[in-house]
Amino acid sequence: MADLRKIIIDETEVEVDPALTLIQACEQAGVEIPRFCYHERLSIAGNCRMCLVEVVGGPPKPAASCAMQVKDLRPGPEGQPSVVKTNSPMVKKAREGVMEFLLINHPLDCPICDQGGECDLQDQAMAYGVDFSRYREVKRATEDLDLGPLVETHMTRCISCTRCVRFTTEVAGIHQMGQTGRGEDAEITAYLGETLDSNLQGNIIDLCPVGALTSKPYAFTARPWELSKTETIDVMDALGSNIRVDTKGCEVMRILPRNHDGVNEEWLSDKSRFVWDGLRRQRLDTPYVRVDGKLKAVTWPVALAATAAAFKDAKVAGLVGDLAPVEAAFALKALIEGQGGKVECRTDGAKLPAGNRSAYVGTARIEDIDSAKAIMLIGTNPRAEAPVLNARIRKAWLNGAKIGVVGEAVDLTYEYFHLGSGADDLAKMTEGGHTDALGKDTLVIVGQGALAREDGAEVLGHVMKFAEMTESRMLVLHTAAGRVGAMDVGAVTEGGVSAALDGAGVVYALGTDEGDIPAGPFVIYQGSHGDRGAHRADIILPAATWTEESGIFVNTEGRPQMALRASFPPGEAKENWAILRALSAELGATLPYDSLSALRAALVAAHLHLDAIDEVPENGWKPVATGACSGEFLSAVQDHYLTNPIARASALMGELSANAAARRKTAIAAE
Repeated sequence: MADLRKIIIDETEVEVDPALTLIQACEQAGVEIPRFCYHERLSIAGNCRMCLVEVVGGPPKPAASCAMQVKDLRPGPEGQPSVVKTNSPMVKKAREGVMEFLLINHPLDCPICDQGGECDLQDQAMAYGVDFSRYREVKRATEDLDLGPLVETHMTRCISCTRCVRFTTEVAGIHQMGQTGRGEDAEITAYLGETLDSNLQGNIIDLCPVGALTSKPYAFTARPWELSKTETIDVMDALGSNIRVDTKGCEVMRILPRNHDGVNEEWLSDKSRFVWDGLRRQRLDTPYVRVDGKLKAVTWPVALAATAAAFKDAKVAGLVGDLAPVEAAFALKALIEGQGGKVECRTDGAKLPAGNRSAYVGTARIEDIDSAKAIMLIGTNPRAEAPVLNARIRKAWLNGAKIGVVGEAVDLTYEYFHLGSGADDLAKMTEGGHTDALGKDTLVIVGQGALAREDGAEVLGHVMKFAEMTESRMLVLHTAAGRVGAMDVGAVTEGGVSAALDGAGVVYALGTDEGDIPAGPFVIYQGSHGDRGAHRADIILPAATWTEESGIFVNTEGRPQMALRASFPPGEAKENWAILRALSAELGATLPYDSLSALRAALVAAHLHLDAIDEVPENGWKPVATGACSGEFLSAVQDHYLTNPIARASALMGELSANAAARRKTAIAAE
């Protein structure tokens, strides 16, 4: 680390890294600097001039604190620390002048603007604005852009901070937005009027400091002060992005990202952000029992009695779905195994070895991507499986990391070396020497496209051997938010789904909508939506979604995180663990907990690492045997927007899926 340098900010002496910009140094000193264009995760533009400060002994004019580094400051005449003032009369006058310029063309839309109440321009105009304007010219107006079904545009409000342009170019890796013209003719626009082709585009809504870019689905439905805000965890992919769920009454109105440097930084995928309309549609809100081939609505006592009767003298199997919290998986395992049955969570057929955390989670953290010199992607398409993780890999690539891919050659928003398409190429890689990788920060990321195959165990062996040879850390990229937690509590059967279902007369499907249950067994489905699992069921027990109950989810790097309840389940639907506890009493084998806290105490007693919320435990390295394997790797996610019952119930996700399919079919050419 560079030697620290002393500077004086508003009469307070601080020691900071000389490489910091003045705006960062002021933040370290606890001084807030107003800004519009500056963002700590984007390149510096220096074009809004709101962050002006006075540098004593410097030029006789204010300086942009976002574009000047501490090392550029001149010391005093006798070597005294440099002096920066952020609240002098010069600074106050300069900021008021900048605000007056920004408001020249800005329309007075505040009463009807969707950004009202959480608008940076509104807040800073209160601090630095004046109650009159010296300008009498007609305000400029521009046409609104059509960026697609997610982002609403009101470009007359745009102050040309270029945050949206820098985000889409640098982080999302698309090049459809830019700025044209100069002076009063400058405007943000899209290339040839194209809509945005990215599953991270919703982040520009958060980045926009004015009301130029707002959420199209959320528009005019609520004001920020009407909403109850709950900090929780996303389950649309296995990354475990930190989110905030905003509710009005019992309805989820929007989902926003929370900052977590170790997981999602402050970004969120579009599916996670906009899937909330799927929480309302096609909901199961009353129990059903199939009578004479038709499902009939019944009361809970009748449904539980019918379930207990089905269990009697039958061989039982339990399947854990992709969105099940750890508590529900733990309770189902106890219930089913208490009845002499078997439980399985790897419903996609992934060959993940039970009890070997280094093989089904890995040894790397998500943040290790940032410092990696080389990253090998095996059997995964992170752009579809975990878009925010893919943006992190792109950031590593921009910082000089080399990316290799074994699998499908798809557009990942960054350049990579395509080293083969399948298991044969992977096996060849484990034969050669890799001395150029030794001693460097290298990372291997293996996806379910490589592991959810008949020879997945052998492929995993080759992946772990390659990681050993290159001295790399390994990360298993899962596609199901509940998978790692269910593996942690041992909801697995030797031989996988087929072994668990072998000879079973009754199958208890806990939110199992992705795997196919063969014809024959009596099926009890416990879930939230009328999706594939409910169609196959003989008894339906309506359950809560992840926003309607508190639960632990373990993300793809093995980090336990707590999802908190933001709303309540509709109608007669109950929390997942409560349904299993009630059923156990009906079966005469009552589970030994009657509250969620008692269930968590039993869970933590059996699996200590689940008590360390937001901590990633170290996993001891246990290699898996290699073997013969062949065939191409296909991505585990074929349609990014329709991977679970909540997403399939969302009308917006259906529209995005159709748009993506149409975009793949139509070649767009600029003549």
